[in-house]
Amino acid sequence: MKLKPIYFLLIFLVVTSCGGGKGLNGSVKADKALSTKNILSAHESASPNFSSLAARLQVVYEDESKLQSITVSLRMEKDKTIWIKASLLGITISKVLITKDRVSYYESIGNTYFDGDFSLLSEWLGTEIDFEKAQAILLGQSIFSLDASEYSMKVVQNKYQLFPKQQPQNFIHYLFLNPQNFKVASGSLSQPNEGRLLSIRYGEYEKIEGNFFPSEIAIHATENNKNTRIELNYKKIELNVSVSFPFTIPEGYEEIQL
Repeated sequence: MKLKPIYFLLIFLVVTSCGGGKGLNGSVKADKALSTKNILSAHESASPNFSSLAARLQVVYEDESKLQSITVSLRMEKDKTIWIKASLLGITISKVLITKDRVSYYESIGNTYFDGDFSLLSEWLGTEIDFEKAQAILLGQSIFSLDASEYSMKVVQNKYQLFPKQQPQNFIHYLFLNPQNFKVASGSLSQPNEGRLLSIRYGEYEKIEGNFFPSEIAIHATENNKNTRIELNYKKIELNVSVSFPFTIPEGYEEIQL
């Protein structure tokens, strides 16, 4: 049974999130008196401080035809490399290698691969993406340029809700930040003309070496009334460890044509 590329994209989008707010202290209760500028600055400062990362997750995937649980390994060298391996019953079924200018991917069930620029990820996501944006997603930071002059903020259910003063045409997005650490609590992105909706919700954050990591992540994606649900549960996270990024596309695999 061939796994859909969107499956690996969604794992890629949210497989980790970390950082601790610096400069502006968090609080249990959201402060309505804080300015949008201060909140955006605190969110930017919440970006993590590490050289390398290794993590293991249990991922549950469900769509209209199947329910599946797999093990996912993640390795990162900050600002340079992102590596993801998905396994089932101890067998590697997919790998993704992302660098500053290249995306390489293969999956062993359908024997397909991609090796090129960010056009594949951009097509899957429905918007232009590069390494910096991809890394920002993985680290729980916004992929959008959050200019205080262009964004508004209000407190909703004890979260800081951020949204553009004028939403881009056919690209509606919202972001909710936790008051405790200014990390992402949830977010949504919709493209009504294409019938697409992606929502992400994080569980409680765990502090590891001064950085905050979610214990659980829930993702719901809808495209033309087709639903996909993914749940990620962190089992182990290590920072500043020695990591390698083995990746070789097997011979005989068919290239994905965009």
